[in-house]
Amino acid sequence: MPDPVGTVLAFDFGEKRIGVATGETLLGSAHPLTVIHAESNDDRFAVIGKLIAEWQPEHLVVGLPTHADGTPHEMTRLATKFGERLVRRFNLPVSYADERLTSLDAEARLRETGRNSKSAKPLLDAVAAQLILQTWFESAQHVIPTQPSA
Repeated sequence: MPDPVGTVLAFDFGEKRIGVATGETLLGSAHPLTVIHAESNDDRFAVIGKLIAEWQPEHLVVGLPTHADGTPHEMTRLATKFGERLVRRFNLPVSYADERLTSLDAEARLRETGRNSKSAKPLLDAVAAQLILQTWFESAQHVIPTQPSA
């Protein structure tokens, strides 16, 4: 599949929060956008629906958490399930990007800006989503996307 052209939204999926980032494929640059704090899945997907309506992405990317050696665990399954729900609800292609160590990298980057752990926490998931999207942009071989059904 050729690389999508246009806006991409990326998600750092978590059970309590979902970080969101945006970027343009032609620029290959990602930017943190927001963190979704909704309690229920319906509320989460309502917020995501508003973001999709506003940003009109051509593609979605979900961070795929794994153990350090790349083997899957429970959050891998939940992130994949989240990606499948995105495909069904919004009829957009979804790719997965390796997110190992993105939270640690995000913390380090926020510390470099002079933020302590407390002031960085509200931004952490959005910066992690930014790093996920940047990883996807820079990847020579994108993970095979989940396509919407025709």
